[in-house]
Amino acid sequence: MFARFEKIIDPFRSGEVKAPPATLFGFCWYYTKPVWPVLAAVSFLGAVVAIFEVMIFSFLGDLVNWLSTAERETFFADNGWSLVWMGVVILVIMPILSVLWELVFHQGLMGNYPMVIRWQVHRYLLRQSIGFYQDDFAGRIATKVMQTSLAVREVVTRILDALVYVAVYFLSALALIGDASLELAVPLVLWLIAYIAVLVVFVPRLKVVSKTQADARSLMTGRVVDAYTNIATVKLFSHTDREESYARASMWEFLKTVYRQMRLVTVLNTILHVINLLLLFTTGLLAILLWQQEVVTTGDIAVAMALVLRLHGMSQWILWEVSGLFENIGTVQDGISTISRERDVTDIAGARPLVVGRGGIRFEDVRFHYGREAGVIERLSLDIRPGEKVGLVGPSGAGKSTLVNLLLRFHDLEGGRILIDDQDIARVTQSSLRANIGMVTQDTSLLHRSVHDNLVYGKPDADEAEAMEALRRAHAAGFVADLEDPSGRKGLEAHVGERGVKLSGGQRQRIAIARVLLKNAPILVLDEATSALDSEVEAAIQDSLNTLMSGKTVIAIAHRLSTIAAMDRLVVMDKGRVVEDGTHEELLARGGLYARLWSRQSGGFIDSVPGVASAG
Repeated sequence: MFARFEKIIDPFRSGEVKAPPATLFGFCWYYTKPVWPVLAAVSFLGAVVAIFEVMIFSFLGDLVNWLSTAERETFFADNGWSLVWMGVVILVIMPILSVLWELVFHQGLMGNYPMVIRWQVHRYLLRQSIGFYQDDFAGRIATKVMQTSLAVREVVTRILDALVYVAVYFLSALALIGDASLELAVPLVLWLIAYIAVLVVFVPRLKVVSKTQADARSLMTGRVVDAYTNIATVKLFSHTDREESYARASMWEFLKTVYRQMRLVTVLNTILHVINLLLLFTTGLLAILLWQQEVVTTGDIAVAMALVLRLHGMSQWILWEVSGLFENIGTVQDGISTISRERDVTDIAGARPLVVGRGGIRFEDVRFHYGREAGVIERLSLDIRPGEKVGLVGPSGAGKSTLVNLLLRFHDLEGGRILIDDQDIARVTQSSLRANIGMVTQDTSLLHRSVHDNLVYGKPDADEAEAMEALRRAHAAGFVADLEDPSGRKGLEAHVGERGVKLSGGQRQRIAIARVLLKNAPILVLDEATSALDSEVEAAIQDSLNTLMSGKTVIAIAHRLSTIAAMDRLVVMDKGRVVEDGTHEELLARGGLYARLWSRQSGGFIDSVPGVASAG
C-alpha cells in the first residue's frame, strides 16, 4: 500500500532543461507543475476533514441540548439515527479520510516533491556556464539546492493549508456560531481582524530576516566546506586558527540573524497569546449574557466555547505555518538569485553536432576581455592545420589558457570566431564540441569515485580490457593494481577520494592521461600535461603521449620549453596577441621573445622577462 502511493509521482522525469523563472510565484509554479494533481488531492481531503471536524462540534452542541431536555428512557429511541450517523462519522469516515490524507501527503508528496525540484535544478546547474562555478563556493551552491527544494515544498503546502483547511474550518465555525446567534459570532470576527493585523505587521519582518538568514547560512556553509575541501592547504600553512576566525565571522553573522528572528517571535507570541485570551473571555461573557436573555441554548454555548478553545490552539499552529511560510519564502528568494541565473553560454536554436574530419582549427580576429576594459585576447588570428602539433608559449598572463578555454567554448567570444573544419564552434552543440577535444590539464581533478569510473568518463562504453590498456600506456597500471581504499575496494574499483586526494599528483596526472587516451578525440589539448610527473616517469610516458598525438591536431601549453620544443610549430603569445610563429630553430635564430625566454631557462620554467609585460 505504501509503495503504491510512493509511486504516484515520478521524481526523475526527463524533458527540456531551461532556466526557471526569477519571480517567486513563477519559480514555485515551475517546479510544482509536475505534482499539482497530488497537491489538489491533498487540499480536497484537507477541506473535507475540516468540514467533518466542524460537523462534530455541531453534534456536540446538539448532544448537550438533547441531554438537557430529553427523557432518559426514550433518549436512544428519539435520537438513535443521529447518534448512529455521528458514530459512523467518528469511527469510519474520519479515520478513512485521515489515512487517505496521510498516505497522499506523506507517502506521495513529502519525499517526492522536493526530489522533483532537486533533480530538475541539478540538471540545470550541470549545464551552467563554467564562470557560474568560478564565482561562488561549490558548497554554497549545493546548500542552496538542498535548502530551496525543501523551502518550495513548505511554501506551497503551507499556503494550501492556510487557504484551504484554515479557511474552510474558520468559515464553517463562523457559520455554525452565527446560526445560533449573530452576536456570539462578533468576538470571532474581531479576533480574526486582530489576528490578521498581527500577521500583517510581523510576518513581513520575519520574511526579511529569514531571507538574510538563508543567505548567511549558505555563506557559513560555503566557508566551512571550503576549508574542508582545501584541508591539505590549511594544514600545510598551519592556518587552523585563521580558518577558525574565517568561519567564526560567518557563524556570528548567521547567529545575529537568529537573534533578530527570535526577538520577533517572542513579541509575536506574546501578542497572539493576549488576543486569544481576550477571545476566550469575551466569548464566554457574551455567551452567558445571551443565555440569560434566552437567545442561545447551553448547547450553543458548548459549541462556541469548544470552537474558541480549538481556535486558541490552532492560532499557534496557523502562526507558525504563516511565519514558516515567509521564512521559507525568504529561503526560496535567496535560492532564486542563484538557481534562476541564465547561462552565459548556450547552444543556439538549431545547433548541430560538430563533425570533425581532418581537425583543422582557425581563430579569426578573436577578441575576449572577461568583461574588463583591458584586453586578454585582442584581435588574435591563428591557423592550425589538420594534424599539426602546435606549442603555445608566452609569459604568465599572455592569454594561452584563455585561448584554450575559448576553443572549448567555456566563454563566448566578444568578437571574431573560431572554426574547426570550417564549422563555427558558436553554431554547434557544446557537448559535441567537447566530445571531439581531449584535454589534460596541469591541475588534474578526479571524481570521488572508483579508478574505473574516472577512466571511462571519456568513453562510457569502454570495457575493463580497454581501461587496463589505457592505464598500461599511461604507465599507471602498476600503482593502480596496488590501490586499496578504506572500504576494502582494490585496483580499478578503489575510490580515489575527493578530487583524487588519495593519489599523488603524478598518479592523478597519469590517470588523467589514461582517460584522454581512452577518449581518443581527434583534437588534443595539453596544458602542462606532464608538470606533475618526475623526470623518469615523464620520459617513460612521453612515448605514450607521442602515440596519443599521432594523427591528431594538438595544442600544447608548457612553461617548460624543453617539453614542447619538438612541436611542428611554436606560437609565442604576449598581451593576448601572437607575436612570433615558427619552429624552435627559427624562433631561436630570430632572437626575439622566444629566444629570450629560452636563454633564461636551461630546462626550467618561464619567469618574467625584462622588457616583457605580461597581461592579467
